[in-house]
Amino acid sequence: MATMAGVPTTPGPGQVPPAHLRVTNQDREHVVEHVKAAYAEGRFDKLEFDDRLERAMTARTHGDLMPIMTELYGTQAVPRLAPRPAPAYPVRPEGSVEGNERLGAAAGHLLLALGFPIVGPLILLLAAGKTSPYIRRHAVEALNFGLTVVGASILLPLTVIGVVLVPVIWVAAFVLAIVAGVNSLTDGDYRYPLTVRLVK
Repeated sequence: MATMAGVPTTPGPGQVPPAHLRVTNQDREHVVEHVKAAYAEGRFDKLEFDDRLERAMTARTHGDLMPIMTELYGTQAVPRLAPRPAPAYPVRPEGSVEGNERLGAAAGHLLLALGFPIVGPLILLLAAGKTSPYIRRHAVEALNFGLTVVGASILLPLTVIGVVLVPVIWVAAFVLAIVAGVNSLTDGDYRYPLTVRLVK
């Protein structure tokens, strides 16, 4: 970092700020925008999003912010923490999900309950997943659960116990899909238990 008359100056373009340099609110907001955009793209789950968001909001120095950017972009993280270009769809603050998005997210779970465990959530993902991060999260979760249930229904009948378990699994899947659908109507993120998450 260059100095003038003993006074530190701000790093120029392309220069990495010293780790001990204190950050401004704008620096924090820039990193938060990157984290929200990455979450909207489905690059990590809600717990990872909350962790990165908290670390960004409580950062005091550039040394606190740079690891977050490195986690998002690797060693080629933007050194000046410049705002990331807006994604194809707007990233809205948490809690601002619109009513039609809630209904769309619920539809993905309810189609699973009605006997369309793969086709229903997949159609919803392809139709609305690119315009609504909220619908995409729920459609992906419903699709992964549907794939898990169908896979289990194919493999379990190979055993005697499995034949008995298949009806139980479908009843449980119906109940869980209803619970997930109701949860999505209240802006909640639902995670199905015992699910193999092949789709990210």
